[in-house]
Amino acid sequence: MSRHPELLIPASSLEVLKTAVIFGADAVYIGGEAFGLRAKAKNFSMEEMKEGIEFAHAHDVKVYVTANILAHNEDLAGVQEYFRELKELRPDALIIADPGVFDIAKEICPEIDRHISTQANNTNYGTYNFWYRQGASRVVSARELSMKEIRELREHIPGDLEIETFIHGAMCISYSGRCLLSNYFTGRDANRGACTHPCRWKYAVVEETRPGEYMPVYENERGTYIFNSKDLCMIEYIPELIDAGIDSFKIEGRMKTALYVATVARTYRKAIDDYQRDPKLYRENMPWYLDQISNCTYRQFTTGFFFGKPDENTQIYDSNTYRKEYTYLGIVGEVKDGLCRIEQRNKFSVGETIEIMKPDGRNIEAEVKRIINEDGEEQESAPHSKQVLYVDLTEAPEKYDILRRSEKE
Repeated sequence: MSRHPELLIPASSLEVLKTAVIFGADAVYIGGEAFGLRAKAKNFSMEEMKEGIEFAHAHDVKVYVTANILAHNEDLAGVQEYFRELKELRPDALIIADPGVFDIAKEICPEIDRHISTQANNTNYGTYNFWYRQGASRVVSARELSMKEIRELREHIPGDLEIETFIHGAMCISYSGRCLLSNYFTGRDANRGACTHPCRWKYAVVEETRPGEYMPVYENERGTYIFNSKDLCMIEYIPELIDAGIDSFKIEGRMKTALYVATVARTYRKAIDDYQRDPKLYRENMPWYLDQISNCTYRQFTTGFFFGKPDENTQIYDSNTYRKEYTYLGIVGEVKDGLCRIEQRNKFSVGETIEIMKPDGRNIEAEVKRIINEDGEEQESAPHSKQVLYVDLTEAPEKYDILRRSEKE
């Protein structure tokens, strides 16, 4: 059975959701203000969720809402209330990890599909079949699975049970994301949505009988960020992912900016479409995909567990910083009388050359001719974040295009 994979993109806010939809997502996943695993992401109020779902549905894009905490007793009444509210908004699916939460969804909003989160540790076809019998329509594979294991999974589960798999983004160092470090160090529970990413910190070892003697953690002199995983990137392996029987290609990143989401969505959209049109076209365009995907912030790339267990080359030992090749300036709102409205995100100035990033893959250079504020006054630069501005460019952008500045040397 040849599958047409869904491209599933994360959205941290209404603005990012709209960007994901315009730049090529088939589906987006979002978190409400409760019961998701990204408490530090901006997340959606009920009003924003309603608007986001309506916007996505108007563009034939699906919306999945994460409710994937591992619930404690005191969470359950709130989950029931939350699902009653979601029932009215009619998202396309709920992403759930906890069996108790799953049962509540089944009872309160049975008409909304239920997807099983990667947090539930879905590593074998027995688990998939179990969830299918409970009424799940999709299971997200544990990221510890190889391509071979996913292929075996597909052979042993019903054809209408969907497999969703992470194919790009920052990967948690802990097994299926089950980490206690954050709770231990900061009192913020990663399994209840409040992870502080202590895996990105720098560590030393102390031996029990010698307190106060800190030994740096070395791996061949390469440094001490021992838990710091490289980012996953599978853009070069679209054919293998499709052949393995994966239904949904999931991008990580509910904490990311609109520029990141637009870049990743646009690149994977084109790669999937090119491959399905003609595998030769996909191979020919590979340099373009790789160039584009490296345009957004990332921590060097790895193929994770897909082709066997990761080794020392999948870690970064010398730093915990991202590479950054573009700065996000804003999304184009209305365009009127040659001026485009943006809510500015980073400083830029009159006379600068910036880029207009388009959903169809084009990046058009344009010079900033004028910057006008809401009072109609001209400004030489835009130093204030989130200021609403009207910008006159030498090239005319369209609504939802993204403005960015290259930081390449």
